[in-house]
Amino acid sequence: MTENNDLGLRAIRRALISVSDKTGIVEFARELRRFDVEIISTGGTARTLRDGGIEVQDISDVSGFPEMMDGRVKTLHPYIHGGLLALRNNSEHQAAMKQHDIQQIDLLVVNLYPFEETIAQEDLTLDQAIEQIDIGGPAMIRSGAKNWRDVAVVVSPDKYDDVRQELRLHAGALSVSTRRRLAQRAFQRTSNYDKTINEYFSRKEDELSPEESAPGRGFAPLGEANELALSLQKVADLRYGENPHQRAALYSAGLKTGVGGLAQAELLSGKEMSFNNYVDADAAWALVSDIDELACAIIKHTNPAGVALDVSCETAYRRALATDPVSAFGGIVAFNRSLDEAGARAVSEIFTEVIIAPDYKDGALSVLRSKKNLRILRIKRLPGTGLLECRSISGGILVQTSDSHSLTRDNLNVVTMRTPTEDEIGSLLFAWTVCKHTKSNAIVYARDGQTVGVGAGQMSRVDSVKIGAMRAQLPLQGSVLASDAFFPFRDGIDEAARHGISAVIQPGGSMRDAEVIAAADEHEIAMVFTGIRHFKH
Repeated sequence: MTENNDLGLRAIRRALISVSDKTGIVEFARELRRFDVEIISTGGTARTLRDGGIEVQDISDVSGFPEMMDGRVKTLHPYIHGGLLALRNNSEHQAAMKQHDIQQIDLLVVNLYPFEETIAQEDLTLDQAIEQIDIGGPAMIRSGAKNWRDVAVVVSPDKYDDVRQELRLHAGALSVSTRRRLAQRAFQRTSNYDKTINEYFSRKEDELSPEESAPGRGFAPLGEANELALSLQKVADLRYGENPHQRAALYSAGLKTGVGGLAQAELLSGKEMSFNNYVDADAAWALVSDIDELACAIIKHTNPAGVALDVSCETAYRRALATDPVSAFGGIVAFNRSLDEAGARAVSEIFTEVIIAPDYKDGALSVLRSKKNLRILRIKRLPGTGLLECRSISGGILVQTSDSHSLTRDNLNVVTMRTPTEDEIGSLLFAWTVCKHTKSNAIVYARDGQTVGVGAGQMSRVDSVKIGAMRAQLPLQGSVLASDAFFPFRDGIDEAARHGISAVIQPGGSMRDAEVIAAADEHEIAMVFTGIRHFKH
């Protein structure tokens, strides 16, 4: 069956198979042989097929050239691409094929070198990554997909069953609609593959020599590049978005499951994650990942309801909970250490939507799994730095590098007559980190590695100061205060002084800094400037 009909069927007589991922390929090839399909193949794929008892012809026998240059050159030949690109209904193409003894290829089965998996490895060199950039595979895919009216292109094992079923239905032929859908998937694959390579080189500029990274030759996506390509793969459809009338899905930023980050986190128990669960969980994980000591964060609507440090997960959780036990109900709990059984029992005492940790010790999972509605996530830190953050606006996307700035006591500039004590400095640095992960305008009261009150997302900074104090369930006297941006007026300091704070950390830079510093001196409050702000919108 080779002629067009209502379904545009084309018989599959000759197939080229060259795959990196060998999953299911022997079974698929065996199905092709049932329809007397001639199979040509390359290197490791040919060996796998022969080991499975399938007759194949080596690519070198077709091209007349051996595979060479460590496999870099094996399919880049007119006998291959001519067989893929030749139009079956074009007399000139058919004459050229006959003249040069080129045989048509009806089915191309190719998946690419595992570049995505390779670059997820730690301590990978640039040269090692480059060797996993596939050249011949994308070239063949594009040739076959361009000629989709005559050639079927399969780029993933998850399509084998669909193709196999249609071959059985049509006695060894595939419809034009199937070939068109396969071509769209093929172009999507090569597009995402190239985008991933582009993104990798954009992140690796720091490994280039001074000559290679000179002006005009950089890869930085936020520097000279006029285009930014993003490679995203769907992980799952979500039940709905922020609200039930909105549709939503989760996409992964080109990384395989288990590599790191929330999109690749393992759901160990509980219901499927919702859109809002993901947003809140990401805020929680980002906060605890920004802290070196053992930390617990409780998040509600992306803002911290409580954060605390301690030597055990249980105590850290209970200290975080004490900040605002009412808001913690139905919140997200994150730890930056493996969670033990005692910590798990503490978390289980009230209703929690999601719990996140890098791992779980013996006994912890059995305790948590007893709460059937609790979503339990195991997560890994994303490798590397310089990640990009994207936010959609009408008609476009805003892109920025992630806020990875880390403050140390050496960065603090004391601007008041009183210098903060060592204990106050520790509390100030802790409060500053929490403030960085709180919606602007953000005010955080803290003491001894524990949040005392949080004022988030207000239009007025002094209102955030008031609300943070108003919501405090712990004594404010002797706590410190962090502000994510400068105080435009002294009223914020005057308000904070009413609650007995002892020290303030803020960026500085206001036209009225002198008035603000004077207010702190009047109240005998120590104040340090950081010279950097942390707006979070």
